[in-house]
Amino acid sequence: MSVRKRSYRYVGPDELRAAIRPGGVGSPIGRAADLDSWIAEQSAVELDEPFTFVADTDGLLRPAPRRSEHVACAGGAPVLSAGEISFVREAGRWAVGDVTNHSTGYCPDVASWRAVAHALDRAGLGHPSGFTHEVVFRRCPGCRERGIVREDDFVCVFCGGDLPQVWNLDPAG
Repeated sequence: MSVRKRSYRYVGPDELRAAIRPGGVGSPIGRAADLDSWIAEQSAVELDEPFTFVADTDGLLRPAPRRSEHVACAGGAPVLSAGEISFVREAGRWAVGDVTNHSTGYCPDVASWRAVAHALDRAGLGHPSGFTHEVVFRRCPGCRERGIVREDDFVCVFCGGDLPQVWNLDPAG
């Protein structure tokens, strides 16, 4: 029996939807050779920064240059996770150095790590045991703003209201 994975719909600003192109700008990485080819196409400047990424609903990692919006990376489609990722060379192969769920467009829960780990394992990429920096997103029930919880302070920075303890950005997702 397969376990249904939570997918995340885009919940960010509508004006960023203009960046969406059919198929998305993220490159599907199904194996280590795909990442080798994709990295060879990146500039030295791009390699010095983390990349934007999504884990798509097919379970593939899709990285894109950092200046890309997550919604553009995914082609506007729902994702299993989204964030930023950097790669390092280890023993002559690419591996993940740092990876976060920092995407203010999809606002994925920290539990989305399982989907990221699955995509990285599928591609044969070494990786940390979890997000190297976890971002906790919540929507304020009072003012409806999206926000980041810092230092376990579940208070809305916009209106001062209490934020829920459980992820609530897109209950329909």
